[in-house]
Amino acid sequence: MTRPGRDYKLDAQVGFILRQVSQRHALIFQANAPDGLTPTQFSTLIRLQENGPCSQNELGRAAAMDVATIKGVVDRLRAKGLVELTEYPGDKRRRLITLTDRARNLIPALKEAGTQITEQTLEPLDKGERDTLIALLSRLM
Repeated sequence: MTRPGRDYKLDAQVGFILRQVSQRHALIFQANAPDGLTPTQFSTLIRLQENGPCSQNELGRAAAMDVATIKGVVDRLRAKGLVELTEYPGDKRRRLITLTDRARNLIPALKEAGTQITEQTLEPLDKGERDTLIALLSRLM
């Protein structure tokens, strides 16, 4: 008779493996991100470029961030001169977040860096393995 957890191996646990992969990816990101952007700042700028101007709440949902996180990200991007806030049409309580010209000019470099970061992160895998990994991870979201 075996006891529950007896065959438990930390190195075989999904959370442990994902954390290690995430740490490796974060180092690659940090070494390659333009303008000293963090992953959340990077994602926010790309989402704004993809979706266009939007409220903070809409942007948070689109970038998969909670209210407190997206507020801090927007504040830091605003301080860097990458986003601006204007009055939201029809609702004076909300603000419309828009990319600045500086951010729009930075987008091609962000996309290039993002592609390189992904390539470096997935370098140990062949094309088929990369596609499978992305598909499987996407199912876990």
